[in-house]
Amino acid sequence: MNRLARLGLVTFAALLVLGGLAWLNRAALVLGAVSIASQRSYEVGPPRDVEWQTGSDPEGRAPADRPPNIVLILADDLGWNDLGFAGGGVANGTVPTPNIDSIAADGALFTNGYAANATCAPSRAALLSGRYATRFGFEFTPTPPGMTRLTKLAGASVQRTRLRDRIDHDVEVDRPYAALGMPASEISLAELLATRGYHNVHIGKWHLGRTNGMAPHEQGFDESLLMTSGLYLPEDDPGVVNAKQDFDPIDRFLWASMRFAAQYNGGPAFEPGGYLTDWYTEQAVRVIERNRERPFFLYLAHWAPHTPLQALRADYDALAHIELHRERVYAAMIRSLDRSVGGVLRALEENGLAENTLVLFTSDNGGAGYIGIPEVNAPYRGWKMSFFEGGIHVPYFARWPARIAPGTEVDAPVHHFDLYATAAAAAGAPLPTDRTIDGVDLLPWARGEADGLPHRALFWRSGASRSALVDGWKLNVSDPPGRRWLYDLSNDPTERRDLSAERPDKLAELEAALAAHEAEQAPPGWPSRLAVPVNLDKDGSLDDAPGDAYVYWSN
Repeated sequence: MNRLARLGLVTFAALLVLGGLAWLNRAALVLGAVSIASQRSYEVGPPRDVEWQTGSDPEGRAPADRPPNIVLILADDLGWNDLGFAGGGVANGTVPTPNIDSIAADGALFTNGYAANATCAPSRAALLSGRYATRFGFEFTPTPPGMTRLTKLAGASVQRTRLRDRIDHDVEVDRPYAALGMPASEISLAELLATRGYHNVHIGKWHLGRTNGMAPHEQGFDESLLMTSGLYLPEDDPGVVNAKQDFDPIDRFLWASMRFAAQYNGGPAFEPGGYLTDWYTEQAVRVIERNRERPFFLYLAHWAPHTPLQALRADYDALAHIELHRERVYAAMIRSLDRSVGGVLRALEENGLAENTLVLFTSDNGGAGYIGIPEVNAPYRGWKMSFFEGGIHVPYFARWPARIAPGTEVDAPVHHFDLYATAAAAAGAPLPTDRTIDGVDLLPWARGEADGLPHRALFWRSGASRSALVDGWKLNVSDPPGRRWLYDLSNDPTERRDLSAERPDKLAELEAALAAHEAEQAPPGWPSRLAVPVNLDKDGSLDDAPGDAYVYWSN
């Protein structure tokens, strides 16, 4: 064989090897391309100050004589066991959360508070509309372009035993991502409070659409500091510690596609002025200071502790006792979230507003199994993306020193949409009468003045997964795989004993109630792109086994 032929053979062999390596690493290559495309998709300017508006009460009233200020703090993917109020906390309770816990201690703890959905966007739609989001077609969480396809590709490269495949739906969504959201025809909580003269401010995540009148500054908020993308700091910032979950396709997509960016009232994107959780807190404090002379509604929608997991190095270093790196980063994020809440509460106190401010705190859904930390929702079963208690049973607190006695506990089941009705009642804003409002004012229960329950029945739906809670009995449905579970939550709050075979009468009763509820709901406003299997009892870092219980979740 001559030299040229040998060179050609070697070149061909090299190309085969490189091609094979490229095929094996195709997910990394494609995600790398996504990262480059994300960087080029829009320009992000340098950090800048936000010039928050200021004003005074037109009637010149003292804080105690005005309608209460309302501060709604919403965490993202916060697990029941991430806080210390129930005797738990991250890393066996070694990461205290005194500031968040104080809202419950100084006001009302709703021990059976429920998220409106087991994923973020539908929960937010219900919370800000006072209605089941399925009444106006908001059933599925909108996903960014390419996320469905790329998470499938990333998932194929994950070295983990998965015994059940995701189901991809061959559908076309007829609107861009930014046009999937809460219709402008809904009356947001901000729009309702505006009728009572409130100055309304949004800070953080939105996920309810950005076009066609759906952006926060078009939905009743006078000012909006929007999380344009989801890094807490640039990945290479010397002050940040990152934790990447290679076993999780969602995490891999987020690291590739996310940027460090914010927008004010729909203006040009710019870099936040620091670690996102702390920076949001600084801005929230400034909002409180600027508006101390007039009634205001502050919706502080934190991104924490949602992935990608990024913590300040100072918080990470303070938790050296936690051995698992991703848990230590996550715990540091909880630490910063608690510090944030403390900063907001302190600002209310220092500006003489604490007594007549209604502070509401909750999470959009339960903790995610895909972060690979097993105890985030303990003692409850399941995760985000399931209607088992771990996915929807969330921290739910209300503090209003002028009206709610400290140490109040309410055991009745309550729902995210009740925050809408409660805030409206506190402000003296009549609820809309031209549509069904599902929320109930919880102040009578928080003050010990009400008999009975705010709700005899609550319902949830997201394609393959559905659930009903009626008089303490819980029905969970997943189809596929065609499973039904029935639980008596009064005796089995952690859903361990399935009574569907033993109580066919109760099963039929709840199935009928669920069917009747669904007959009142609108069809989805956009189709589900896929249904993914969710292991109910194992976090996303663990292998599936043949006998594992699971549900399918549509998105």
